[in-house]
Amino acid sequence: MLKLLDMKYKQIDLSGLKTYSIKDRSSKVSAEKSALPHKKGNSFGEFIKGLPDFLASQELKAVVQAIVKAHKNKRPVVLGMGAHSIKVGLSPLIIDLMQKGVITAIATNGACIIHDFEISYIGQTSEDVARELCTGTFGMAKETGQMLNNAINNGVKKGHGIGRSIGEFIDSSNFAFKDKSIFRAAYTLNIPATVHVAVGSDIIHMHPEADGASIGEGSLGDFRLFTSIVADLEGGVYINLGSAVVLPEVFLKALTIARNLGNKVEEFTTVNMDFIQHYRPRENVLKRPTMMKGQCFALTGHHEIMFPLLSAMVIEELG
Repeated sequence: MLKLLDMKYKQIDLSGLKTYSIKDRSSKVSAEKSALPHKKGNSFGEFIKGLPDFLASQELKAVVQAIVKAHKNKRPVVLGMGAHSIKVGLSPLIIDLMQKGVITAIATNGACIIHDFEISYIGQTSEDVARELCTGTFGMAKETGQMLNNAINNGVKKGHGIGRSIGEFIDSSNFAFKDKSIFRAAYTLNIPATVHVAVGSDIIHMHPEADGASIGEGSLGDFRLFTSIVADLEGGVYINLGSAVVLPEVFLKALTIARNLGNKVEEFTTVNMDFIQHYRPRENVLKRPTMMKGQCFALTGHHEIMFPLLSAMVIEELG
């Protein structure tokens, strides 16, 4: 059988192959879009101009333009964030964008208030979880458990959500580093800051001061406040910075309510920034919300590099 096949098939004759000039071909890469070498003493604006105009660099520039356009058109730029953003030192940049009127609302998971509080209280945060877990002392910092739970309990009694309760508490304190608090900045600037809690997921839930009714009522109020923010997102930008589970789910539900109630939320931009692109942000922040219209971008990289770069490029563009 093999001998018959060898006799039937021969090497194909390529002499009749049709070709064309490369000059007539459409190409995706051109020399003019290549990076420019950095020169010592160049400005940051010159550095940006020197970035290659391909793939992630191209998308980063598009995100910057979307944020700048939203800002100039007085449309929302909402930052949803996980606690790692605070732990890697991004609070001053986030606060700066809030003060400049670029970020118009903040949404966080429950862990954010813990690290935000500890930074404002003593200027440091983030315990060694593995070591403390071995001795049963993980999450047992007295001040964190007592002060945050009491702030939530007191704030909810006034009709506040968790975000406003924490912001008001830190603002009224004499903490040495309270100018580093995102929630305090939101409170003083009258910017919505919402906290979306999964009960049992945060260390303050282990403390006796934790009150399930207050946590639930405060977080539910924040969800409804967040939903009203999402309902006004037309022409705006929603950025998911680091949260891979809670906020993508919350965002999808808020968007559903907003559209169900007749709000037009179609033409907007969503962005996911993380060092791994997870399923929920990809589906619930990027793809599903922008299926009808709008645009979405996945920027992959470490928060402590990517967000400062994005922030600086936005500021540079705004002048």
